[in-house]
Amino acid sequence: MTTATVTDTTQQDTSTILALIASMARARYSKSVQDIAASYTPNAAIFSLAPPLIHHGIDLEDTQAWLDTWDGPIEIEPRDFEVTVAGDTAFCHGYMRLAGNKKGVEQRVSFWMRETLCFVRKESAWQIVHEHTSVPFYMDGSLRPAFDLAPE
Repeated sequence: MTTATVTDTTQQDTSTILALIASMARARYSKSVQDIAASYTPNAAIFSLAPPLIHHGIDLEDTQAWLDTWDGPIEIEPRDFEVTVAGDTAFCHGYMRLAGNKKGVEQRVSFWMRETLCFVRKESAWQIVHEHTSVPFYMDGSLRPAFDLAPE
C-alpha cells in the first residue's frame, strides 16, 4: 500500500466516522432508539452522564424511557471532533451540545459536554466500543455542573 493510498483510506475512514457522529445526532433528534443502538457494539462500555458509573451496550428500554422525557426533538450538535485512525480502530474527541425541551421543565435545556468515542471496524462498518461523556463541575465546594461553559 502506498503512502497516498494510506492517506486516502485514513481520510475516508475519518469522513465515515464523522458521518456516523452526525447520524447519532439525527437518531436522537428523531428519537429513534433503534438507530441510536445501531452505532454501538452490543457490549460497548458507555460512561454517560446518567448513573450507574458504566453502562454495557445500549439498553433499548432505558434509552426509550429517556427519549420519552423530552417534549419534541433532542438536538445534538457535534463540534471540533478530532479523529485518529489506526487500522481497524479509531478514537476521537470533541464537544457535543445537548438542547431541547425537557417535559416538566419550563426553561429550555442547552449545554455543552465533552465527548470521547472509540470505534472498531467490524465487517467494513465502524461501531462504537467505548463512549465517555462528561460535564465539568465547579470545584469551589458547590459541585455545580458547569453548564455555562462553551467551546472557544
